[in-house]
Amino acid sequence: MNHLPDGPSDPIIAKGLTKRFGDRVAVDDLSFSARAGETFGLLGPNGAGKSTTIRMLVGALKPDDGSIEIAGKTDPTRAEVKRALGYVPQEIALYDELSAEENLAFFARLHELKGKRLSDRIDFALDFAGLNDRRKDRVATFSGGMKRRLNLVTALMHEPRALFLDEPTVGVDPQSRAHIFENIETLRANGTTILYTTHEMEAAERLCDRIAILDHGRLMARDTVDALLQAHGTKTRVAIDLRQLPSQAVVETLPGELTGTTLRIEADDPFVMIGELRRFELDVARIQVERANLETVFLDLTGRRLRDT
Repeated sequence: MNHLPDGPSDPIIAKGLTKRFGDRVAVDDLSFSARAGETFGLLGPNGAGKSTTIRMLVGALKPDDGSIEIAGKTDPTRAEVKRALGYVPQEIALYDELSAEENLAFFARLHELKGKRLSDRIDFALDFAGLNDRRKDRVATFSGGMKRRLNLVTALMHEPRALFLDEPTVGVDPQSRAHIFENIETLRANGTTILYTTHEMEAAERLCDRIAILDHGRLMARDTVDALLQAHGTKTRVAIDLRQLPSQAVVETLPGELTGTTLRIEADDPFVMIGELRRFELDVARIQVERANLETVFLDLTGRRLRDT
C-alpha cells in the first residue's frame, strides 16, 4: 500500500465539504479523494454523515460550502459528469412490477443506451448479478439479496468511471453478500474507482484500499487498514481461562485483570507475555489472543455509545 498525496488526477475529490440541516451540521469541512482504480471506504456510526456526503458527491444535495470534482469536472449535476458516475443508494431503487430485464433497460435508457449496446449491457448485467435465469421475472418475486444484486448492476449499465455504493449489502443473505463482494473486487480490478460506505468492518478490511473514518460529519482518520491499525490500534489482548484459581497470594501478583476464572492482559508481544506467566504455575484451560482490528480502531475513534439516528 502506498501513501501518495491526493492528486488532481483522482476521479473523486472532495474539499471542505459542509452540509447543515437547520442547526445540525451533518458534514463538517470534510476533505478526501479516491484514486483511480481504488476502493475508498467511508466508515462511521449512524449519523456520521456518510450518506449525506455521497448525496452531495452525486449531485442530489447541494453543499453549503466546499468543492467537488468528479472525473475532472466540478459540477456533479451536469449530464457529462453523471455519465462518468454510477450510484447505488442504500434504499433499493427498482420497479417491482417490472422484470429484471425491464428494470435494466429503463435505467440504461436514462443514459441514452439503445440498440445492440443496450442488449449487450443487459446481458452483461444479468450475468454479473447471477440473475440470467430470472431475467423475465417480476422484481416483486425476488428475495432481498437478489434485489440488492440487481440494484448494483443498474448503476453499471453505462460503464461509469466512478461508482458510489451506499451500504450495498444491507440485509442480504450470505451468498448474495459474497457475490456482491466478488463483483466489487472485479470492478476494482478492471479500473473502476469505488466509494464505499459501510458499517461492516469485515467488508471494509476485505475490500478497501484506504478508509476514512467519520464521526459527527468530521474526518477522524484516513489511511490504509494497516496504517490505521499501527497508528490507532490498541495493544494485543490476551484472555486466559483458568481451570481453577491460584492461591490469593498469587492472585495479588498477577498482571492484568482477573474476572472470575479469566485473566485478561494487554501486551505488546503476547507470546513473550505468555512465557513470563509460566512462573505463576497457572492451571490454564485455554488461551485466546485477540489482535487489534479495524473494529477496535473504529470504536476507539468514535466511541462505544449507542447511535440510533
